[in-house]
Amino acid sequence: MSTKPLYPACDVALDEDRLAWLALTLSPGLGPRRILDAMRQLAAASQVFALSLTEIESLKFPAAAAQFVFDGKARAAAEQEWERASKQSVQIVTFGCPQYPERLKEIYDPPPVLWVRGNADLLGRASIAIVGTRHPSPYGTGMAEMLARDLAARSMLIVSGMARGIDTAAHKGALAAGKPTVAVWGTGADVIYPKENKKLAEDILATGGAIVSELPLGTFPAPQNFPRRNRILSGLSVGVLVVEASENSGTRVTARCAAEQGRDVYAVPGNVTSKQSWTPNTLIKQGAQLTATWEDVWEVLSSQVRLELESVWAVASGSESKSPLGASLLPDPPLAANESIVLEVLRQDAALQMDEILEMVETQLTSAEVFTALFELELAGRIRSLPGKNYVRRL
Repeated sequence: MSTKPLYPACDVALDEDRLAWLALTLSPGLGPRRILDAMRQLAAASQVFALSLTEIESLKFPAAAAQFVFDGKARAAAEQEWERASKQSVQIVTFGCPQYPERLKEIYDPPPVLWVRGNADLLGRASIAIVGTRHPSPYGTGMAEMLARDLAARSMLIVSGMARGIDTAAHKGALAAGKPTVAVWGTGADVIYPKENKKLAEDILATGGAIVSELPLGTFPAPQNFPRRNRILSGLSVGVLVVEASENSGTRVTARCAAEQGRDVYAVPGNVTSKQSWTPNTLIKQGAQLTATWEDVWEVLSSQVRLELESVWAVASGSESKSPLGASLLPDPPLAANESIVLEVLRQDAALQMDEILEMVETQLTSAEVFTALFELELAGRIRSLPGKNYVRRL
């Protein structure tokens, strides 16, 4: 992260209940279900600090965890973590906090504590998780960006994991609409992964978004953390949208979590000869909503969620009127003649190399005119340039 925080240091006073939730989360051998079951037996979370060793063990804690709490080590660890979080502008949101998202409470094993950098109030918003492969095709990247942009423009909060590929494209789509987005990490909220997404993380915060983790600060990437993270992605959301993913992709874990949690599952159909289309095409066969545009998501949403989104839009626009959901919120400006010619030959599902483009328009444009048109189209966000002087049309 940047050394200069984009949000002021947390100034929330240290309170005993949140400290107790944090203490148990940092205790060895205690998982989410065991912590939640224990807290339900107490009148207040902070009561755990006053229990005898026998009483702590009666909460069905392992011996090492019970001793850790009884000896005061859990409390000391929590106080140190709280201080680190405050210095790094990270909020500690516990299961008992008003800011803890109600949808996440519905899942089987909600995280007792969330470390949140940025706007924690976003977590209660109606959102959709957009997930997929780390190695997308130009078509997959374009679809993820387009759907995220169009849904975000209509006040749907975009949630993803900020991994390479589809996740990154989803966040960028929301940012392109000028809307906040939430990234759920499988590392500590202060450990950027992958490192090349440092700028993206900063852009998420600068646009009023949030970075969320259930892991303590300083936790580095570990393979087992990312599948566990996926239940939070689906748990925060009203539905999960799968863009591209192979048969053995971790995206299948997120889709399975969504189904188990009673969330809607959406999938973008893909080329049947591509291995990255296996998961979305299979999900569609199993009943997932086939999704090509934002309208395909909208028609499945419950009336309650639609009203919630329209309310958010009205507040953001300063208007009490309904959102023009049927209209285009991001109209494209007109193109110059040369740009239209070049854009016409470019494809959405596959990249074209510079030499191929020049050959296709050689009777209409000079090479200099093609270079200029490509430059202007990229600036306008109509096309993307890929390594090797390849170009693809944005969806």
